Amino acid sequence: MARAIFDYTKTVLKKVSFDVDLFCKELEKSIKRLLPYEIEELRIWLLKFTANKPELYVCMAVIKK
Repeated sequence: MARAIFDYTKTVLKKVSFDVDLFCKELEKSIKRLLPYEIEELRIWLLKFTANKPELYVCMAVIKK
């Protein structure tokens, strides 16, 4: 079940990546739902995903809290 939430989170983040504010908001919500080790996996995924989207990199501050 937890893996499904992680995969769903990645899907949602991909779909809202056109809007920085919405992306940050969804990222904040996902951090509340995920387990600690999943948050670390998400951080690694985000580094790869935002590599060619520098406008989204500002949202990384949300996950570093």
